[in-house]
Amino acid sequence: MTGPVKVEVRDVNLAFGSNVVLRDIDMAVEPGEFFALLGPSGCGKSTLLRLIAGFNRAQRGAVLIDGEDVTGVPPWKRNVGMVFQSYALWPHMSVGENVAFGLEERRLPRAIVREKVGRALALVGLSELAARRPGQLSGGQQQRVALARTLAIEPRVLLLDEPLSNLDAKLRHHMRRELLAMQRQLAITTIFVTHDQEEAMTTADRIAVMHQGVIQQVGTPTGLYDDPANRFVAEFVGTINLLPGDASAGAVSSVLGTVALPAQSRARTGPVELAFRPHSVVLSAARGDASRHWVGATVTEREFLGEFVRYRVRVGDVELIADQPHRLGDDGFMPGARVQAGIDPGQLRLVAQ
Repeated sequence: MTGPVKVEVRDVNLAFGSNVVLRDIDMAVEPGEFFALLGPSGCGKSTLLRLIAGFNRAQRGAVLIDGEDVTGVPPWKRNVGMVFQSYALWPHMSVGENVAFGLEERRLPRAIVREKVGRALALVGLSELAARRPGQLSGGQQQRVALARTLAIEPRVLLLDEPLSNLDAKLRHHMRRELLAMQRQLAITTIFVTHDQEEAMTTADRIAVMHQGVIQQVGTPTGLYDDPANRFVAEFVGTINLLPGDASAGAVSSVLGTVALPAQSRARTGPVELAFRPHSVVLSAARGDASRHWVGATVTEREFLGEFVRYRVRVGDVELIADQPHRLGDDGFMPGARVQAGIDPGQLRLVAQ
């Protein structure tokens, strides 16, 4: 394969009739990066992926691969590989024939086709299944065949459109680890579409969060989680508490009272949303560590999730979520219990209303 390349999308608008699907898209994927497009169904992420592949054409803007403007170049001349959600395997062909299909379409000599098919199947661990038909394979094996078929053509860019969504949870977890290991081995620039935030957070170097055809924020998994740019990103990436408040003079006032803000949040003033994650809240029968901001609360709901217990507690007219580690022999608090909720001020962030 050639060395890793950069992919750029510049000032793209795309509409189907009067329905605008992508708005003012600017995005750069660095060479060798594993980049995820994350968002709910209908947000435009698959449309953007197909635009990069060449299956969609924008009314405005450009797509560049390795510095080359490929906006008007058809898909088969872009040398990108795309793995579809459905896998799109030929049921009447063997595994080896499926993997060879794209190579044969390129009129390569048979010896080279055999060599590339063998290398691709070895890469995904399916060399011994080359003679089988797709219907004789498990879902995970079919996914590997689709991946091998794409890798066999040695694409400059690998595009993955929710390729793990048809697998059960355990296999999906296993396959995403294998997929990431393979991507690291090949050092191929990869763009991955998913609506599953856990999938994106555990695999991607960076993530573009999309909503209603607009990229809301691009960042590392920890960057998006710790410093969401707006309310949508805050709510979509993980579970979060959001409270209306008013910021001024390095503090914020809300139903929790007045709380001093960490340095990175002190620049904002005026109406804001006070944001903090459930694990930054400690529940106790009495006030504890003085470094926390404590407020009285009433437990309204208790949900045992194995590793932790998720509580919903009412403070004034709002409800907060607090995640507490589960400890053997500790029954915690039952609904109706009066507790003290201690919030770590260093974990507070402000999101514009």
